[in-house]
Amino acid sequence: MLLRLQGSIVDRREGYLVVRTPANPTYHWGNFILLDAPPAPGTVFSWVETFRREFPDTGHVAIGVDGVTGDAGEPEELAAANLDAERSTVMTASAVHPPPRPNREAHFRVLDGDEDWAAALALQEATNPGTDVEGYRVFARRNLAAMRRLQERGCGAWFGAFVDDRMVSGLGLFTDGSGLARYQAVDTHPAHRNRGLSGTLVYTAGRHALEHLNAHTLVMVADPAYVAIRVYRSVGFTDSETQVQLEPSASAPASP
Repeated sequence: MLLRLQGSIVDRREGYLVVRTPANPTYHWGNFILLDAPPAPGTVFSWVETFRREFPDTGHVAIGVDGVTGDAGEPEELAAANLDAERSTVMTASAVHPPPRPNREAHFRVLDGDEDWAAALALQEATNPGTDVEGYRVFARRNLAAMRRLQERGCGAWFGAFVDDRMVSGLGLFTDGSGLARYQAVDTHPAHRNRGLSGTLVYTAGRHALEHLNAHTLVMVADPAYVAIRVYRSVGFTDSETQVQLEPSASAPASP
């Protein structure tokens, strides 16, 4: 939904979809294939080759598996192909309530103007350290530019929590008008965590979508092993599905 809103191209093939985001070519999950079903036994290597055929000039591999149960295919085959199956919890809510310990110190609002969007980029850089700092900056700048365009079209908004005029937490929430609204990139600066900021921001944005964007179902995707999932549950989200993404193992050798 969100990729189509951003202008991504989605093509149907036999057994899978191809999703391309020309405006952000280094965005792994904007340039991927989505299988209709988990890889059948003996097909994992062929699906990797299918990805490389569809994206011959990219250095990554990103294969999604459509489904709700978390089935990713045969573990031995995935390991032989140097692929890891990342399972995320898809959470939904039709109503939200404040977290048990809401933050009452920050100012929560929709971003407005170049300075705010620059602050959102700085926050994402601060919360996503990595070895390829410049590569991440390019991706994040392009992605936030796409989110800003969606906000300007009335498809949702990017929200920030501000303390002393500094943006310390942020997220996006967008919809195509179908009634589904999808959260994006919930980030809190490391120096401001454990203060109820993200829970209060998730609640604030959710109320906005339900009241002003005609949304009836809020969707959040979370790491089941990370503490943030408890925050989302605390404001009314419940587990609905399991999302599967296949990517090269961190220990896999670099592509030639």
